Amino acid sequence: MAQDSAQQAPPAAPARALLPTIVPALLVGVVTSLVLVGVGTAAEELQDVLWQDVPDALGVGGYSVPWMFVMLIATGIVVGLVVWKVPGHAGPDPATTGLDARVLPPAVLPGLVLATAFMLAGGPSLGPENPIIAVNVSLAVRAGLKAFPQTRERGWVVLAEAGTIGALFGTPVAAALVISEALAGQRIKGQLWDSLFAPLTAAGAGALTVALVSEPSFDLHLPPLGRPGWGDLLASLVVAPVGAVLGLCAVYAFPFVHGAFGRLRHPMLMLPAGGVVLGALAALGGHLTLFKGLDEIAVLARDPDGWSAGEFATMTVVKLAALLVAASCGFRGGRIFPSVFVGTALGLCAHALVPGVHPAVGVSAGVLGVLLAITRQGWVSLFVAAVLVASPSVIALLCIASLPAWLLVTGRPYMQLRADGTAVR
Repeated sequence: MAQDSAQQAPPAAPARALLPTIVPALLVGVVTSLVLVGVGTAAEELQDVLWQDVPDALGVGGYSVPWMFVMLIATGIVVGLVVWKVPGHAGPDPATTGLDARVLPPAVLPGLVLATAFMLAGGPSLGPENPIIAVNVSLAVRAGLKAFPQTRERGWVVLAEAGTIGALFGTPVAAALVISEALAGQRIKGQLWDSLFAPLTAAGAGALTVALVSEPSFDLHLPPLGRPGWGDLLASLVVAPVGAVLGLCAVYAFPFVHGAFGRLRHPMLMLPAGGVVLGALAALGGHLTLFKGLDEIAVLARDPDGWSAGEFATMTVVKLAALLVAASCGFRGGRIFPSVFVGTALGLCAHALVPGVHPAVGVSAGVLGVLLAITRQGWVSLFVAAVLVASPSVIALLCIASLPAWLLVTGRPYMQLRADGTAVR
């Protein structure tokens, strides 16, 4: 039997076929990570000016309710101007885009970078992943096909996606999981690791480059879990499905909210209107519900007992609503990072309600459930949930908790729309 299986296995690619891919993959990985770091750094500098320097000079609180309204509406106006006036209109409708980016014309890229940087600095609840992947994919395809005309476009797309994902999450493992999931059900030449060889090279280069020029870390430094018990298993089995149901609420509302903003028809109406709604949500949920959410979850994790269950619940719902509005009204950005905040706040709410729920279990299970509903990508959801708490013992709990959560989300839509505004399943 083993011999028959070995005979049926696809032949491995020879080393001479893989070696020529190393240098291009390394170059793509380094460049994609530098683009990510460059846009992120510029956005952080602008954020400091807008949310600290300017309000300090005016003598108003940087996170006072009036200033949050002013900034979010102003961000909507500025991004609306970019979408309206800059050539290429900052790319396609962001509600229709995901991690698997399409190749965009070169004229679109400057506007997309500007819209993304202004969004990140201004406070809407979206992350950089979707637009930065789209920029990197377009640059890699254009440069790669020009340098190597005989190569295929899809190969450069995969390298750019892998390099950017490796840089985003600080490890090539994330890229390997995303690509493996994308390859599932496809006919590939050779063995799986032959197909992953060049993308892993690009992802490793991207992750190492970011590690050298910045300090990426997803570890929230929550109290370590230690040996899990039956109570931890029960908590994960409850929190993860609750997170999935919460995420599905946003998913099913997505086409309707997107359609409501779409009736305004013009970016100079849609985006400022979105800014008004986001300002109201920020006034309700507080300043921690602003921005992509990665720095903000670190604040929550430093003091898991610093807020009441009601406050955590409010932040959970407000952040999810802010993600829904920002993704619907035209802001350029991704949905993974704010979903992580939603899951983190949900997990800490569970801990506040039932102190026996370990913070690491609550957070990881909450993030797992929300991400499964928003992205319907099992490996990415498991990886992000596990890496946040850095407790190896939590992985077994998450694998089990993913089963009921997956039963809830499988076959249902996720948070992405088709060009006609209908949900993608």
